[in-house]
Amino acid sequence: MIIQIVLFLLVTITVAFIATKRFNRIFRMIMLGKEGTLPNDHSGIRWKNMIMFALGQKKMFEKPISGIFHLFIYVAFLFTQIDLIEIVIDGISGQHRILRPFLSILYPLMINFIEILSVLAFIATIVFLLRRNVLRLDRFQKPELKGWPFRDANLILCGEILLITGIFLMNGADQVLQDRHYGHYINTGNLYMSGMLVSPSLSELSNASLVMIERLGWWLHYLVILGFILYLPFSKHLHIFLAFPQAYFSKLSSRGMMSPMFAIENEVRSMLGQEPTHSETVAVEDFGAKDVFDLDQRVLLSAMTCTECGRCTQLCPANQTGKVLSPRKIVMDVRDRMEDISTMSAKISVERVNSKLQFDDGKSLFDKISAEELYACTSCNACVEACPVLIDPLEIILQMRRYDILVNSSGPAEWLPMFNSLENNQSVWSLSASRTEWLNENI
Repeated sequence: MIIQIVLFLLVTITVAFIATKRFNRIFRMIMLGKEGTLPNDHSGIRWKNMIMFALGQKKMFEKPISGIFHLFIYVAFLFTQIDLIEIVIDGISGQHRILRPFLSILYPLMINFIEILSVLAFIATIVFLLRRNVLRLDRFQKPELKGWPFRDANLILCGEILLITGIFLMNGADQVLQDRHYGHYINTGNLYMSGMLVSPSLSELSNASLVMIERLGWWLHYLVILGFILYLPFSKHLHIFLAFPQAYFSKLSSRGMMSPMFAIENEVRSMLGQEPTHSETVAVEDFGAKDVFDLDQRVLLSAMTCTECGRCTQLCPANQTGKVLSPRKIVMDVRDRMEDISTMSAKISVERVNSKLQFDDGKSLFDKISAEELYACTSCNACVEACPVLIDPLEIILQMRRYDILVNSSGPAEWLPMFNSLENNQSVWSLSASRTEWLNENI
């Protein structure tokens, strides 16, 4: 028993140490954005969003079938944490099912409920594996999901199966040992699902074999959870945790609304002979976003939260008409750039100047996201509406367009007449008359 406790503590402490370093790296990547851009206004609305969209999974049910199956896995994940708490206490104390005496009759109800959820989660996991690998739904076959992103989803789903297997091996063997009144295996009441699905196949085994299987299931369940904790910082399933801050800090202003550029407004006012209304002065290179440092920390948080479900790309009209734009890829590219910078920052110094980090490896977001992608966007907000965790891919696109046009003096040739007309006549139409000339005619 002492050896098991020591081994349990050693494994747990080691995983906690490694996981803390990895999650701290995620935090530092989010902090690469513009300083102080995690909003905290309208806290009531933000808490409501977190409850509805992160905890309540509201948008998942816009696709009812996948929403229901996702709910099975999600609710099973939440309730198995009770089982995990007991495993941790048992592992530290060397006891077995330590919560049983405290919860009394509620204990078998809890374990049976968790087992029912686990069966439903198992069915949902098989369905999701079939959708990806057999039915090969179109939104899971896009170019940005080739390679690691596709394997990542399958690895997590296979991990779910191992987790559920551990639960049923543990409970199935435990049920038989309880019925035999063996050792410290106290009576928990009937465990119906494991008693029906697993225990009959174990009933002929010796007590020693059953104890070994029960311990195998117990350790398998715990080690798979620890494996998830270590793996999540490298996986899209990081949204399990980040969906909550993402929903809280999500954008509350109108969809597609861009942040004002007061420095340009002052210039325009000066050209029109008006007094500037803002004291803000901004360097030209700060217009829009060239790299992740130019984006809000809120935007970088959303990039790390992306579930890669592809609902945004599926509904994107540009993508539907064969253009290269994929809103999911845009978000994934921002995340990949953050990863690149985090890796390179050990070799290239990163320092914050005037609230913005300075880092130069000769690359930027424009090395990952092409102009063709940026200018294919119709700004329709379909991707924003579709995202189940309130990510706004359009904001990234608009900020990069702003930089490309204002700093790089680039953009589609077809847009140049509009820019010239706006500059000369304050109108998008190439008219010889001033936009306000009609006023003089009607005074």
